[in-house]
Amino acid sequence: MGRIRGVDTGPEMVVRRAAHRLGYRFRLHRRSLPGRPDLVFPSLRAVIFVHGCFWHRHEGCRKTSMPKTRIEFWQAKFARNVERDAQAQERLAAAGWRVLVIWECETAKPDQIDAILVGFLGARGRGQPVPNRN
Repeated sequence: MGRIRGVDTGPEMVVRRAAHRLGYRFRLHRRSLPGRPDLVFPSLRAVIFVHGCFWHRHEGCRKTSMPKTRIEFWQAKFARNVERDAQAQERLAAAGWRVLVIWECETAKPDQIDAILVGFLGARGRGQPVPNRN
């Protein structure tokens, strides 16, 4: 478990690249916010969590399997993860933040990520990449 990364994961990078390509600018992993969201859009009062299906228990997903050994340990761990996620999202919403969860399995289709981001954050009016300023 020591090799499990909490930041800069593959799914997170897919979402970050899509958001940047669409013209959104954001902050990463702001520790002052509950749950330390993966992407923070301060001017839009919006946050995005990019959750791994296994660790955060995406219902109905094939990646949400249960390890065969130490079942009680894993059930308790997963229950804590889900509860902690729910509490963080509730606290953010109570503080006036809009919250979106993007699941790992959803990042396999980048065109869907673009639509999800635009639907959640709103159109930026500049869907084109920013030109180099050299």
